[in-house]
Amino acid sequence: MLTLYGKSFNSRLLLGTAQYPSPSSLKQAVEAAGAEIVTVALRRESSRARTGQGFWTLIEELGCKVLPNTAGCRTAKEAIATAKMARELFGTDWVKLEVIANDDTLQPDLFGLVEAAAALAGEGFEVLPYTTEDLSAAERLVAAGCTVLMPWAAPIGSARGLINKDALKTLRAYFPDIPLIIDAGIGAPSHAAEVMEMGYDGVLLNTAVAKATDPVKMAAAFAKAIAAGRLAFEAGLIEPRDMASPSTPVAGTPFFKIDQAS
Repeated sequence: MLTLYGKSFNSRLLLGTAQYPSPSSLKQAVEAAGAEIVTVALRRESSRARTGQGFWTLIEELGCKVLPNTAGCRTAKEAIATAKMARELFGTDWVKLEVIANDDTLQPDLFGLVEAAAALAGEGFEVLPYTTEDLSAAERLVAAGCTVLMPWAAPIGSARGLINKDALKTLRAYFPDIPLIIDAGIGAPSHAAEVMEMGYDGVLLNTAVAKATDPVKMAAAFAKAIAAGRLAFEAGLIEPRDMASPSTPVAGTPFFKIDQAS
């Protein structure tokens, strides 16, 4: 079970709701993934105004937990204001907090992120911050009141997978009791399986599923990969070795002499 802010979920796969070719493909992808949490960008849906009513109906039909995010915010002040609007609109204290520093990489502004996280946590929000693999930033976010961290694997939408595996492993080792969910940069089910094998608690996806040729099949593939990776972690992976290790013991192996004359 995945437990976030006291709420438990069977699925460890969280899905974004943007960029799908149609509402029906989004609905089928969420169902194929078995996702119980979906993220929604407040700015995107607000800009759609009345035309977005069908979207809300769809989300309600799916019965998923809605995780509003502050995508597009460039300052702590802007993110705080957006989070407050999201709480009014969605009726939830949950917020996926994003404060973006760079338009090309969409890398989080770690200073603004910590500032916004502290302010929102102080007002009763349950903050899930989109951050990097930076350990010092993670420490400050936890100190600010975040009990969940969402580090990236690579820049949003890049599909590059785990570009800094060592840092992600360090983050996992340093925060053994904090739920860690990889958010951004995952491009293939194998990437998701790998991070789950490292002991991460979940994966948040959007582009890799929504932009696939068949989003529904891709959602199902990711769900299986995440489940397999988690099961492998729980089973206990063997450590890699530099040399071979025979699966059949050599000691006691019968020696047969071949008679060349025969």
